[in-house]
Amino acid sequence: MRTLEGIVTVVQEGRFLLTTDDGSTHLLILSHAAAAEPHQLAALQRAQSRVRATCRPAPDLIGWVVRRLDVLEATA
Repeated sequence: MRTLEGIVTVVQEGRFLLTTDDGSTHLLILSHAAAAEPHQLAALQRAQSRVRATCRPAPDLIGWVVRRLDVLEATA
């Protein structure tokens, strides 16, 4: 498992982009097993929330499957 921290910048259904402090952007896909729900992602994006995502590589995709998503702080 890998941990990524950053700001939720773009959301589409259960997929979102996470921009880290170094400016890297990662495609993340919310797992069905995660406690978070896809409809909650839009609010995180609107608030430019800082989150920590615990994830693993997505099979056959360029991206990560998020198993756990923790909100660290809201910056807006």
